[in-house]
Amino acid sequence: MKTIGFIGVGIMGKPMVRNLMKAGFSLHIYARTKEKVADVIADGAVFYESIAACVKECDAVITMVGFPPDVEEVYLKKGNILDSAAPGTYFIDMTTTSPTLAKQLYDMGTKAGFHVLDAPVTGGETGAIQGTLSILVGGDKADFTACLPLFHAMGTNINYQGKAGNGQHAKMANQIMIAGALSGVCEAFAYAKTKGLDLEVLFQSVATGAAGSAQLNAFGEKIIQHNYAPGFYMKHFMKDMKIAQEEAVQSHLHLQVLQQVLKNYEALVKQDVHNKELGTQALITHYINGMDE
Repeated sequence: MKTIGFIGVGIMGKPMVRNLMKAGFSLHIYARTKEKVADVIADGAVFYESIAACVKECDAVITMVGFPPDVEEVYLKKGNILDSAAPGTYFIDMTTTSPTLAKQLYDMGTKAGFHVLDAPVTGGETGAIQGTLSILVGGDKADFTACLPLFHAMGTNINYQGKAGNGQHAKMANQIMIAGALSGVCEAFAYAKTKGLDLEVLFQSVATGAAGSAQLNAFGEKIIQHNYAPGFYMKHFMKDMKIAQEEAVQSHLHLQVLQQVLKNYEALVKQDVHNKELGTQALITHYINGMDE
């Protein structure tokens, strides 16, 4: 497996492409706007003007797009991946999307002679840049094994979750955990602020104790500094939480923390639609504004 097609060269996709090239793979890429990927083209990726041309001679195709409709478009729209790739190609959807859609792509792809894996990731932009992503893989075990060299180029914690769709179910569990952990950080900072504590001192005090977490480490300083630039977009996290909630309802589960955190994010977007373009740490603004006051 040498030539890899990559669709979705954004915040996460760009560093993943770079790490694949560093590992010796030849990268064929497609993006709607060529100028936005000029840097990775300069690094050696080969740009194509259409998805069909991009995937035609690839051993594997990786997709890392935004939302379930985007996944459906790049795979199922006439003239795109399913119509254009050669039988036997490996399809690896690394988008966080619906487990139901992942199973649909597996069924359709397998019937057409392809190898299909759902392999969402966690670790954010930092993990993508450093090549330390956790990769959660669903599909046939033999296909997972065949694609391990690709996964090892992008991540360090790679696990087979089981049948098609299970990678997405594992990612939903991950996002449910993040919803609780990040909202806990924001509520704690809001409480500390109202009580007159120095947030920087508090952060340093608790980060190495029982309250320490990946969410606190990733976003504590950013929250204190009012830095809401996206490492992970609010709009994408909301999409993930909605999928998790839908899947929970199907299993007759009532996940009250998840539901409340989603409502809080929705309130922020209702307040200002542009908030959806901020990072997930902007949840703090649901509680308080003006952390310097």
